[in-house]
Amino acid sequence: MTGNITFRTEPKRSDIETVRDIIVSSGFFQNHEIDVAVELVEERLEKGIESGYFFNFVEVDGRTAAYACYGTIPCTIGSWDLYWIATHSDFRGKGIGKRLLSEVEKHVKELGGRALYIETSLKPQYEPTQHFYDSAGYNRDAVLKDFYDVDDHKIIYSKRV
Repeated sequence: MTGNITFRTEPKRSDIETVRDIIVSSGFFQNHEIDVAVELVEERLEKGIESGYFFNFVEVDGRTAAYACYGTIPCTIGSWDLYWIATHSDFRGKGIGKRLLSEVEKHVKELGGRALYIETSLKPQYEPTQHFYDSAGYNRDAVLKDFYDVDDHKIIYSKRV
């Protein structure tokens, strides 16, 4: 990847639409899912760190190319969920997502986390996502049949950080 790459952890008001644009560009998500991704940014902006949502953003030459949202799992000690990680379609396939995931893992560890959990669909359209997590060293821990819908199973990944 060429260009000036920077990372930041604080969301800005402009990230509300930036996150929407990144998620829409993937072509994977339904409108209600897109709305949830945006709501998490809004909640963080409104409540700050007390929202429980942490963010990492990747900027390439000043343009936000990818982002991740994550937080602690209630009633656990050191377990964290990766709620969202997405790279804008203009930047996909350039290693940005793996660099971002590595930054998230590092940040979770710095915050006292011991493991990161991720879920995604087992539908064929999500095979690139599954490959991404497999190649990043995540373990396939569980499959919940018909979780999202009939014949739309959830796969749960984990990794010690």
